[in-house]
This record gives sequence, structure tokens and C-alpha cells, in this order.
Amino acid sequence: MRILNLYAGIGGNRALWGDEHEITAVENVPHIAEVYRKLWPNDTVVEANAHQYLLDHYKEFDFIWSSPPCQTHSRARYGLGFHGGKVEGVYPDMRLYQEILFLKHHFDGRWVVENVQAYYKPLIHPRPIGRHWYWSNFHISKLKVPSLNLVASTTTSGKRLIRKTTEELQEKLGVDLSPYDVANKRLLLRNCVEPEVGLHIFNCRDNLKQEILL
Repeated sequence: MRILNLYAGIGGNRALWGDEHEITAVENVPHIAEVYRKLWPNDTVVEANAHQYLLDHYKEFDFIWSSPPCQTHSRARYGLGFHGGKVEGVYPDMRLYQEILFLKHHFDGRWVVENVQAYYKPLIHPRPIGRHWYWSNFHISKLKVPSLNLVASTTTSGKRLIRKTTEELQEKLGVDLSPYDVANKRLLLRNCVEPEVGLHIFNCRDNLKQEILL
């Protein structure tokens, strides 16, 4: 099967897909693309604008996964950043919905678009799993996953949630970034889709199509 993995990052979503498929990953940040190459040497890595690459090459693939930039949709940026006075207000990046609509109406294969749970009511109804929203043209069954970023800790005052360390995130995702000279490794790891979620959704691809409210 020919797979297109857009906005690939370091490939958390594809970690459990195996190597029997022909996977093309598109990542426009060179040092992140280089980490992906070393983690998944059997994949073809293209350093390009993923949004344009989709438009130019979608007919070449059987399955497409897209994870467009999520920062402008993020609850954390809006709640803690904007309302906390740390960042300015910005327009939501509508490439997210452009790609959902494009794939829905132009692509004949199976597809999924992933993003964070947003601070607003979604314009197109998604399937929530963990901390993310997913849109697809096949039914994604329910899956409960523990938080990638937070872990429960027991203190004298009771249980509370604390942020996982970089080392804990690496263990959870099954990757080791210590050999790589990349900035903010913890953020790079936090941006990953949990490998078990990526595999679950990938395995759902032959389910009956679901209606997407447009």
C-alpha cells in the first residue's frame, strides 16, 4: 500500500505501522526530517510544504494521514497564552479544514486528518481520541488512551497530575532523541501522536465509511 504521511514530524503516528508498506513522509523542517530519516530508514522523506505536496501528489497514494499545524487551534495557546497575556490573538490556520474538505471530495482512497482538540466548537465534527481530534472517511472505533504528556503523582496532599519528562516521553513513544542535535526535544515529543493510536486508526481503515458533517 502506498501511504502519504504529511507534516510527519518524527513519525510517532507511523511507529507501529511496520515496514511492509511504501511510506512517503513530508516534513519541511530539515533537522526534524533528518531525525525521521534515521528513525524510519525504509520510508521516503521529502522536505517540502506538505499542504502543497498533498495537492500535487494525492493521486499517487492509497492512504493519506495529515497532521496540519495545530498551534493556532490549541486550547492551551488560547487559554493559557492569549488569556494569560503571553501571546497575541491570531487567525486559526484554516489549512486544517481545507485539507479535510479536499480529501473528502477529491481523494478516492482512505484518509485521516489529525489535530489537537480546539478551543472552539469544530466546524466539521471529528472523532475525539485522547487529546486529539480525528477526521476520516472511515469509521474510527473508540479507544481510551492515557495522557501522553501527564502522569499521576501521589503527594502528601493527594494525587495530582505532573508533566512527563523528556526521558519519560521518549520511553512512552519508543524513541531516543539523545543522539540528535534538535531544539526543544520535549516539545517535539509532545507533538507526536501516540503510536498505539496511530496503529488503531490505521487498522480501522477498512471499516465502513462514516458521514462527516460538512
